[in-house]
Amino acid sequence: MHLHILGICGTFMGGIALLARALGHRVTGSDANVYPPMSTQLEAAGIELMQGYEAAHLDPPPDVVVVGNAMKRGIPSVEAMLDRDMRYCSGPEWLRENLLRERWVLAVAGTHGKTTTASMLAWVLEDAGLDPGFLIGGVPHDFGVSARLGSAPFFVVEADEYDTAFFDKRSKFVHYGPRTLILNNLEFDHADIFEDLGQIQRQFHHLVRTVPGSGLIVHPAGVPAVDTVIGLGCWTPRETFGAEGDWRAELIEPDGSRFRVWLHDVEAGVVDWGQSGLHNVQNALAVLAAARHAGVPVGVAIESLGRFQGVKRRLELRGEVEGICVFDDFAHHPTAIATTLDGLRRRVGEQRILAVLEPRSNTMRLGTHNAELAASLETADQVYLHAPPDLGWDAAAVLAGLGERLAVQTAIEPLVEQVVADSQPGDQILVMSNGGFGGIHQRLLDALRVKYSR
Repeated sequence: MHLHILGICGTFMGGIALLARALGHRVTGSDANVYPPMSTQLEAAGIELMQGYEAAHLDPPPDVVVVGNAMKRGIPSVEAMLDRDMRYCSGPEWLRENLLRERWVLAVAGTHGKTTTASMLAWVLEDAGLDPGFLIGGVPHDFGVSARLGSAPFFVVEADEYDTAFFDKRSKFVHYGPRTLILNNLEFDHADIFEDLGQIQRQFHHLVRTVPGSGLIVHPAGVPAVDTVIGLGCWTPRETFGAEGDWRAELIEPDGSRFRVWLHDVEAGVVDWGQSGLHNVQNALAVLAAARHAGVPVGVAIESLGRFQGVKRRLELRGEVEGICVFDDFAHHPTAIATTLDGLRRRVGEQRILAVLEPRSNTMRLGTHNAELAASLETADQVYLHAPPDLGWDAAAVLAGLGERLAVQTAIEPLVEQVVADSQPGDQILVMSNGGFGGIHQRLLDALRVKYSR
């Protein structure tokens, strides 16, 4: 079968392409932004890529067009697809019908931590010898790819609440049919498609409705937004994690790099790993519960966590110059910003943290979280914000509470120059964005090398 994928270079749709190719299909695709690393990963798999969304890309007609959720009416290839009455479907729909129906699906949902938790869970199953398939919105260091077919029955999927396609406004995750479901947390996000938290909770409740009675739902204890979702109706056994949960953690090291695991007040073992941050401790507890449901003994899973190498762009060290470390992190929501900074602070102690932020997500650019943004950055010693002219809100006014610690720049080059000029040996530079940020990480490292080579 020949699939043509519209929006193929996004992480999710690129993963769909790799899975379809692994199933033996011919796969081609179009995207407005065909560039590495996704383009090279796809081309290496024998997938032909086309720049833009021309109607001619659908000649000769493929057997099915798989439509990414960034596609809109008015795009030439979308209009051609409809005019010619071609067979089409969304990415989540294709995944469910062609792969997930045959699998034990372990889904990871929530506002924060989906990529890390899904990567962690896939690794624990892999380390236990279960050869899971997966589709994750990032690249786990343990695998080097964002998607893999794996062997039946287990398949781990990052379950995103964003809408499915221009013709299907349900959340992506309602298509997946999980047997094991992790609900990590729940806050208001995606202000471009949801009006309030209640709308998001309704979608999460739709997801809960799809989990069978023989399945398992893992969620934090005592989180009102999650409790509301469960309270709308739940027909599946549950296990909880957190201070009042079935699964609890007792910190041995304050940064979370070592902690004791308790299950129903019985010590289950000690996790000693290379990750840090209280959020990752909670992620690990959820993974232990989900992995046990899939048949991995708790002791085995704890040992596997000790070998987990993390995920690209999740507090990833990109380089070091003269003792100055440059980290890359995907944080783009005040809660994620705060937890990332807290994790780094617990790791580095009194060393200075220079936070460099690009408010790039739709929700951030709308200013939805402006009231919480300054407080989320309090842990940083200095804050540098990229505020392009079309940002839509006054960054200096919104972050005025940071006082002299704040610097705002409208372009990346002067931002790099200021950060480098302010830097001192031993500083920790934390770059936060859900995009490429103009290659700022390498630009910072190159400028630091010039500064300290004089």
